[in-house]
Amino acid sequence: MRLRNLIVFFAAISLVYLLSVIAGGCAQIGAPIGGPRDSLPPILLEAKPLNRTTHFTGKNITLNFDEYIQLQNLQQTLLVSPTPKIVPDINYKLKVVTIKIRDTLEPNTTYSIDLGNSIQDINENNPFRNFTYVFSTGSYIDSLEFSGKMKLAQTGKADSTLIVLLYNDLDDSAVLKKRPKYITRLDSTGNFRFNNLAGGTYHLFGLKDESGQKYYNNKTELFAFSDSPIIVNNNTTPVDLLAYAEEKPVQKASSVIAAADKKLKFTASLNTGLQDILTPLTLTFNNKLKNFDSTKILLTDTLFNPDNSISVRLDTTSKKVIIQTRWQENTAYRLVIPVDFATDTLGGILAKSDTIQFKTKKDGDYGSIKLNFKNLEKFKHPVLQFFSNNEVAYSYPLISTTWSVKIFNPGDYELNILDDINQNGYWDPGNYEMKKQPEKVYNIPQRLTIRANWENEKDITL
Repeated sequence: MRLRNLIVFFAAISLVYLLSVIAGGCAQIGAPIGGPRDSLPPILLEAKPLNRTTHFTGKNITLNFDEYIQLQNLQQTLLVSPTPKIVPDINYKLKVVTIKIRDTLEPNTTYSIDLGNSIQDINENNPFRNFTYVFSTGSYIDSLEFSGKMKLAQTGKADSTLIVLLYNDLDDSAVLKKRPKYITRLDSTGNFRFNNLAGGTYHLFGLKDESGQKYYNNKTELFAFSDSPIIVNNNTTPVDLLAYAEEKPVQKASSVIAAADKKLKFTASLNTGLQDILTPLTLTFNNKLKNFDSTKILLTDTLFNPDNSISVRLDTTSKKVIIQTRWQENTAYRLVIPVDFATDTLGGILAKSDTIQFKTKKDGDYGSIKLNFKNLEKFKHPVLQFFSNNEVAYSYPLISTTWSVKIFNPGDYELNILDDINQNGYWDPGNYEMKKQPEKVYNIPQRLTIRANWENEKDITL
């Protein structure tokens, strides 16, 4: 009996050993399990000369990191103050960033080289965030600060791609032809801060700077200016800026027109064959119209009885025909467009007369809306703006703290309050030559969702 138990015991031991060998062999053949993702930024081990060095006389700066690094988007990120005539040469190799000063440095001056988030590790692109190297050619580092906020005047939102400029040249034309003394950037909420400033009086500007020249040379670029000079000292208060584009970019028409486009063609602003009863019907043509006769376009019912309240006009682009009337809900219409109603600038006409059949939307396709405002008295001439797809879809002057309409297009909207100073119904940009600031717009943070066939009400505190 004892012999039998010993045989069973040794057999069990052998089986366990065999299974462990097989399992170990399988583990060796399998793919290795990866570790956690590297989420740590590079660490600066040493800067030569030290950051915030005084009596700086050299031309070369080296930054040594604990891992292999790279420079990303340096050209868009780099800001050097005071602005040099020749930008420093900045390169990287393995774990080292080298900065070569190529400009003649001014005596007794504090310099800052802002690299932003351009220094990143080579594996996971983790940035060494908001790094600025500071040095002085004098005996001390300038320590004054100045902060503020800049928003887009037309929307009330922030744009972190803009930069902020300080000029110690107080000539009004300096921003039009010279680079500034100091430059800084905005954060994601539109705040900015200048550090290591020398005391003095400055002019303050904001700029989109799409050209990269660091001064205002294009009226289609976003631009902002302070009404009065900024005196930088220990008690300088923050300043708000409003950025605007004085002019819109001009879309140049192509001088080459394909043979297929020489015939007059159009598209109608009908969504699945339905006409919005709140907006005009728009016909958009491929070429500019000439010899336009609005009386030849007819709007009728299904029995061809004409609608005598119709208004037909050509817009300023000469490519859109706007058709307005008192649309009846859930009603069928016919729009008759004769072949000879217009010719385009190339002498082309429609291939044939056309009749568009469509129906208007029902009242149930719309929602009613009521908005109750608090603190509306902050605005002299408030105008409520509904934004859709980054454009003003609807605009209404506000004459009381409660605003309502029974029929409104459903959808998701952003809301703004425009302080319409000249009461022309729309936002006006600024003008630097006339020292005229743009009209202010207050962005309401909450989006508004309007549901069809629903009574929508919302309280808004400004």
